[in-house]
Amino acid sequence: MTKAKLADRQVSGKKHSSKELTPKAFSPKALSPMELALAEAQDAGNRGEVPVGACVVSASGEVLAHAGNRTVELRDPCAHAEMLAIREACAHLGSERLTTCDLYVTLEPCAMCAGAISFARLRRLYFGAGDPKGGAVEHGPRFFRQPTCHHAPDVYGGIGETKAAALLKAFFAARR
Repeated sequence: MTKAKLADRQVSGKKHSSKELTPKAFSPKALSPMELALAEAQDAGNRGEVPVGACVVSASGEVLAHAGNRTVELRDPCAHAEMLAIREACAHLGSERLTTCDLYVTLEPCAMCAGAISFARLRRLYFGAGDPKGGAVEHGPRFFRQPTCHHAPDVYGGIGETKAAALLKAFFAARR
C-alpha cells in the first residue's frame, strides 16, 4: 500500500499517514496490525530499504507504534523495523517493558531483534515470512529456546506470509 493510499484510510475518525507516530485504536474499517506492518514494509521498500515493517499493539488493541526499516536512511544498522517500533512503544508507555503488548512483523526477527523482544518482555510475536538465512526465531540460533533467554513470547509464524514474502522477493529481484 502506498503512503497516499494509507494516508486516505480513516482510523478512529481521523486521517493518519504511515509516518505519524501517535497511537491509534483499531476500528472495523482500520488496518489490522499485520496489514499496517505490511504497509510499513511497502513504504520501506519504496524508500530503498529492505521491505520489513512492524507494529506494536496493546492488549486493548491500541496501536502504540509502527515502523519500517530505516537502516539506510538513518545510516544505522540497528534501525530495523522491530527495534524502531519497540523503542517508540516503550517511549509512549514510559516503560522499558511491554508485558501486555504484541509485536507484528513481516519477517522473522534476527538475533538482535529477538533479543530486544525478549528484553522488552513482549507478550506475543506474530511474524509473516520465515527467514532461513537471517532469522533467529524458527531458524538459526532459535533465540527463544536458549537457556540464556530471559523471556520468550508466544510465537505465531506465517501470518501474512504470502504478502510479506512477495514484497521481499520483488525487492531483491529488482536489485539483481
